[in-house]
Amino acid sequence: MTDVKIDKVNIAEKLSLFQDHWNPRIVGELNGQHVKLAKFSGPFDWHYHEQEDELFLVVKGSFDMEFRDKIITVNPGEFLIVPRGVEHRPIANEEAEILLFEPATTVNTGNLKQSDRTRTNLERL
Repeated sequence: MTDVKIDKVNIAEKLSLFQDHWNPRIVGELNGQHVKLAKFSGPFDWHYHEQEDELFLVVKGSFDMEFRDKIITVNPGEFLIVPRGVEHRPIANEEAEILLFEPATTVNTGNLKQSDRTRTNLERL
């Protein structure tokens, strides 16, 4: 075996390193995908991703994923996959801690390209 660095990630520890909302951090990478952590509070922007599917796993709290025709509540230990091209908007009435799994090319605001919430150079924890 070659000298490959293999580390485990403590999700709670990583989430304790930041307090801001809607600013995902990269905590892992595999097969061209990023594993990210984020905190949600309040409503995000309506958007969609032309090429990328997204997985949202709730670690703590809960949030609603709004679609144009329905709302799905996601609770701790549950995840939701939003397929590419589907317009959506996450809303957290109280702070929620989320693990995201998505292609490395994914920009958090999708088709909006640039808004005050767009994050393109993500911090790695």
